[in-house]
Amino acid sequence: MSDVTPEEPESSDDELKRKFREALERKKLAQADANAGGKGKNASKIHGAHGPAAAKRSFRRKSGG
Repeated sequence: MSDVTPEEPESSDDELKRKFREALERKKLAQADANAGGKGKNASKIHGAHGPAAAKRSFRRKSGG
């Protein structure tokens, strides 16, 4: 038989996995660079979007009349 063989399915799968890993690594680096400009460990542009209200709401019944 000849030494030239068609590309094995495993090698194409390995190639695809390698490309995905490289893309994921680039994405992680891009996110790290974007967050590097902030202050502190969790530098997010959004602060306090959810959480307890500043003051507890009180409901009062109208009086008389």
